[in-house]
Amino acid sequence: MDTTHRKPSRSRPGVVAPMVVAAVAAVALLPAPAATAATTTTTTSAAETASTVARGGGRAAAPGTIVAVEAGGGMTAAQVSLSLRDSGIDASRVRYGATWYRVLYRTTDSAGAPTTASQLVVLPHTRRASLPVVSWLHGTTVHRDEVASVNPASNDRRAALLFASTGRAVSAPDYVGLGRGEGFHPYGDAAATVSAAVDGLRAARALARGTGRDLAREVQISGFSQGGPATMLVGRALQEEGRDPYFRAGALAPVSGPFELSAFEAAAADDAVDHAPLYLAYFATAWDRMYGLYDAPADAFRAPYDQRIEELFDGRHSARDLMEALPATSRELFTPAFLDRIRKPDGELARRLRVLDRTCDWRPDVPVHLFHGSGDQDVVFAHARHCVAQLERGRADYALTDVGAVDHNTSVKRALPLVVDFFDRRRP
Repeated sequence: MDTTHRKPSRSRPGVVAPMVVAAVAAVALLPAPAATAATTTTTTSAAETASTVARGGGRAAAPGTIVAVEAGGGMTAAQVSLSLRDSGIDASRVRYGATWYRVLYRTTDSAGAPTTASQLVVLPHTRRASLPVVSWLHGTTVHRDEVASVNPASNDRRAALLFASTGRAVSAPDYVGLGRGEGFHPYGDAAATVSAAVDGLRAARALARGTGRDLAREVQISGFSQGGPATMLVGRALQEEGRDPYFRAGALAPVSGPFELSAFEAAAADDAVDHAPLYLAYFATAWDRMYGLYDAPADAFRAPYDQRIEELFDGRHSARDLMEALPATSRELFTPAFLDRIRKPDGELARRLRVLDRTCDWRPDVPVHLFHGSGDQDVVFAHARHCVAQLERGRADYALTDVGAVDHNTSVKRALPLVVDFFDRRRP
């Protein structure tokens, strides 16, 4: 995505210091997963850290280079099943235990500048030398610690464990600015999303090779909510742009994604979706940091919220914190002029939104299976139909499954086992 109109930063809340705590040299020391494993935690030594930096794990390293393997643990198949059942996810597909790692790696941000991001990598307890691989792309996350690599209770951690328990390696990037990465999260930026995912796959492959195994070329890609359009963006980058010389898209399974972002934000401006003020404020503050959406917070936000809004969206406040701090409606939070601009975007804003309205407007060489809940009031079912219309124009091989009259977060729990079944039919 073109970032020539990026706004000079006033200040960037949530920036963390660069982390160089372990390295590529240490990856070769990681044990291959055993057939069974109790939960464990591992860290790397200072000597390993120094060795890694010397080998290029520092700030000048190429995208996908591992900077650190910070922590890890193992779960038996029984433990994975219990975790899934406790969260309301069907565990009948579980076959193997798995070992997980939090991996820091080099990538690029929304301006194309080098940065560090984190991800969860999960390897199954199988003896297969070449592992099928899934890229799991998470949904909207406002607190940097509520991601798969940090929070063991997150549904994204459970999704990754489910895929790994079926014999697949999993790369679950936290995206730029979340988890243990640097900077703020460029919410919705196409370029940063693709970079975090593709570079995460490269880092996951390096880690797997350090255990004596490799990842298959074909990547099965799935994601929820924000991760739905991301699934299509990453698939297109691997197919059309040749973004990586090794990896190729193998199958695409987006879940409950906002495929027409301009319509989603306009609905949020009209308070026509659940949690409208939170979604629209996250969008506004992130896009202002990236592209210069307004000159001052008071141009977009009513008093007194204009005084605190950037502090609230600093990556250190949970969704509950934000809902308690924000008013119940967008009408109470935003100025009338800003709401009108969101309803009828023009110029640079319209151009950037158009990119994210057209994430399905291409012809994938692989099957696409969308999953969405007809009861979803956060991202309504019309978004799935919008994607389907674009896929039909491109004569793509696609399917759409309604997972039922359930809310947004329940839709992904319903969809995940069905995604596994879809991927099983495409297993390399």
